[in-house]
Amino acid sequence: MKLPPPRTTGQVSVEEALERRRSRRRFSAKELDWAQVSQLLWSAQGVADRRGLRTAPSAGATYPLEVYLVTSEGVQYYRPAAHELELTVEGDVRCQLRGACLDQRWIEEAPVSIVIAAVYDRTGRAYGQRAIRYVHMEAGHAAQNVHLQAVALGLGSVPVGAFRDEQVHKVLSLPDDHQPLYVISVGYSLE
Repeated sequence: MKLPPPRTTGQVSVEEALERRRSRRRFSAKELDWAQVSQLLWSAQGVADRRGLRTAPSAGATYPLEVYLVTSEGVQYYRPAAHELELTVEGDVRCQLRGACLDQRWIEEAPVSIVIAAVYDRTGRAYGQRAIRYVHMEAGHAAQNVHLQAVALGLGSVPVGAFRDEQVHKVLSLPDDHQPLYVISVGYSLE
């Protein structure tokens, strides 16, 4: 599914977003619209110029990160170059993802969760053992972009790192080489 084009201007300054960013753990059931989803995914790994460079820095432009969207409709894989989603798992798996994330209720309550996974070999071919560090740095850059974008959209978000890797991998039916690193639940905050 083709996503609406991302906006590159907004009403909230970076400074305002930084000041207002807090972890929000209570969400309304109100769904996000596709324009909001588009902005969130673009902020994580979207193409930001005609050379193909992305919104988050990447060591040697190796782009080891893969992004998945989890909603009541299922799991969708984000394709940055085309700015589109591909359905990979049909049906609501948020309850199972909640279980894999040590029963953190907001995983199931939030209308969307963005899961960042890594393919370490992409960066490892160029940087050897240092690749692990670079991949983790990139995941942090991408996640911070999502959190700040959520604030700019009037949404709340919460970072989740406490989960059982193998269970998240299974729930999302990730390819063998995609290792889950980060879960970010996003929605209209009740806090």
